[in-house]
Amino acid sequence: MQSAPSPAGFTAHNDRETLEVAVCGDTLIHVTSRPLGAPEATENQPWMLAKTDTCPGAPFQFSQSNGVSTLTTSRLAVKLSDRDGNLTFKNADGQTLLRERSNLPRTYLPSQATGGLFHIEDRFSPDSTEALYGLGQHQSGMFNYRGSTVELGQNNTDIAIPLLVSSKGYAILWNTASFSYIDNRFPLELNLESMAAPQIDYYVLYGPQMDAILHQFRSLTGHAPLFPEWAYGLFQSKDRYKTQPEILSIAAEYRSRHIPMDAIVQDWFWWKDGGKGDPIYNAGYTDVVAELKTLHDEHVHAMISAWAMMDTTAENWKQIVAKGFDVPGAQVYDPSNPGAADFFWNQFVGKLFAQGWDAFWLDSSEPEEAWPYVGDAILRNKQLHIGPGLEYTNIFSFMHTGDVQERWKQVNPDKRVFLLTRSAFMGQQRNGAAVWSGDVYSSWWALRRQVPAGLNFALSGYPYWTTDIGGYHPLDYAHTIPPGYQELYARWFEYGAFCPVFRTHGHRDSNELWTYDQVFPALLAVDRLRYRLLPYVYSLAWKVSSEDYTIQRPFVMDFREDQATWDIGDQFMFGPAILVSPVLTEHATARSLYLPSGADWYDFWTGERTAGGVSVTAPAPLDRIPLAIRAGSILPLGPVIEYAGQASDPIELRVYPGADADFTLYEDEGDSYRYERGAHATIPIHWSDATRTLTIGARQGSYPGMAAGHTFNVVIVSKGHGVGGDATASLDKTIRYTGASIEASF
Repeated sequence: MQSAPSPAGFTAHNDRETLEVAVCGDTLIHVTSRPLGAPEATENQPWMLAKTDTCPGAPFQFSQSNGVSTLTTSRLAVKLSDRDGNLTFKNADGQTLLRERSNLPRTYLPSQATGGLFHIEDRFSPDSTEALYGLGQHQSGMFNYRGSTVELGQNNTDIAIPLLVSSKGYAILWNTASFSYIDNRFPLELNLESMAAPQIDYYVLYGPQMDAILHQFRSLTGHAPLFPEWAYGLFQSKDRYKTQPEILSIAAEYRSRHIPMDAIVQDWFWWKDGGKGDPIYNAGYTDVVAELKTLHDEHVHAMISAWAMMDTTAENWKQIVAKGFDVPGAQVYDPSNPGAADFFWNQFVGKLFAQGWDAFWLDSSEPEEAWPYVGDAILRNKQLHIGPGLEYTNIFSFMHTGDVQERWKQVNPDKRVFLLTRSAFMGQQRNGAAVWSGDVYSSWWALRRQVPAGLNFALSGYPYWTTDIGGYHPLDYAHTIPPGYQELYARWFEYGAFCPVFRTHGHRDSNELWTYDQVFPALLAVDRLRYRLLPYVYSLAWKVSSEDYTIQRPFVMDFREDQATWDIGDQFMFGPAILVSPVLTEHATARSLYLPSGADWYDFWTGERTAGGVSVTAPAPLDRIPLAIRAGSILPLGPVIEYAGQASDPIELRVYPGADADFTLYEDEGDSYRYERGAHATIPIHWSDATRTLTIGARQGSYPGMAAGHTFNVVIVSKGHGVGGDATASLDKTIRYTGASIEASF
């Protein structure tokens, strides 16, 4: 290929194609290529932020020698073979990160979609050992995708996000919404293929830390806002509550039994018969505004299901079709059409919002098709307002949630958005939307697959994910829950408490915690532990928004140098301190788990300390999920509360010695966007292991209603001391904190 420098990087061409390489940052490279003579692509990519933000550029040098053109930044080198036309990416140490294959690295075939689009493919060659992650959420049970093919086409339980992350410390962002495949069936080949695109378009992101990679991804596609504080508590849901009195009675019973819970969910069929898509309730709901006031008076928030797919008899659907706001051949509105998005809000969701609902469950956002349901990415053969469905197969959920967030904030700019939805795409993390794993089976088989699915979702740059605790699809029972299912539910509940969003749901006659009578004490203890952890969880949520942090963390994020972690998809870190090992097999009373090297680990339940780099067998009776805490951690635990914000003191600070430790405690009003304008406070906490000194630094910032100070109960953890979910009875020191820096020695 003939190459030449350009203001952004370099360009090259041969008799087949034109290639452009742009330096967006010293660790971020943008590559585009198209057939020779094809017009420059003008594809609309709403999932990307403005180019001035995503590709500001960085200093680089360009040189040519011995048939190789080389572009160099302070952190990366990109080499182009003039003979073969393939690109190779190296880090500053000369290590090869990624290389295109030399034999016809890029191809362009005619696409089935019209409009100058191509069936594109780029062929890479991974090295012999690297592991591959990300790509959204899939149900194969695989964590490391080496040796497999992954289809990127939205479907119930299957989520397409085209970010591929390598254990070598780089990622490829395959920048298209088209129906795609990532194919590594053959060890020497990694092929990225899409059915309809105007050109090959991808970014190479280099960390090497995975947090740095995901920071770059969110800098390209959008940063995640804070949810309201209550959204980090328990969501009580089932398919389905059928009347207003039923919902009120369930909420009241949670409060009378003193079981922590923050939100109750109204699932589908609340609407009148044949009226899905109209904001008109069936006869079971007599005064929704009064219902919501009662719930709010009990400190219970309420979320309602609102579908994009509507009944053909609904009045709103008839108008959508008449106005041309539908996706032809599908029973959904077109969220890529601004007029249709306005209609969906003004005539449906916005009317519900005005009644006082706190959140919306935007179900079926792949989108789902009307019966008979055959699945498989239904937009592929449709036409959207934005363009051909084959080109924009995976965009629906991103546009859908973004449209609702935008109009919500126009109506009430200071009430934080919380949406729950069943699909996702890159950029959607900026839309105030959490994602759940879809309608999975109520089985051990399904539970085992949720853990790696969620970890790959986290490595896809999207920080908020959850499952139907207990699974969705019903077992073969009528009104009696079998004992075996109660065990499954308890283990799923233990796992769910360590997901970023904590939510129980399923197609069951009853799904409240007390209905699982044989395991209820274990469920209550786990629920209370999640609520004691809220100071920790909410502070991590602030790191998500302020630093592009990830709460639910595969080991490979923090221990990438320990190659033993590369294939572990059934354990994870929950923030920087807590190692979670869910119990995923029936009748287990113990489980084998791995403690990564580079740290010592404390058993959360006993305080016993073990050096890392070993596998151990941990006790796992039915009321205990194996948890380990990294030495050099500070873990804040709040009081036992029944809803977020009920009380903040005392805060038990558990210090796990063995290394220096830091934690920043975050606080704000809990449910406004004033935090974005500075209305929040942080308290830095530091443990010096050498001097055994704890320093609680000066509080930074303020917000309306901020408490004058805190009571910190400090516990230096050791064997049998400062263990388990209950408050520690024998404290090492109590500190009365008034906002000024204070130091204590132990």
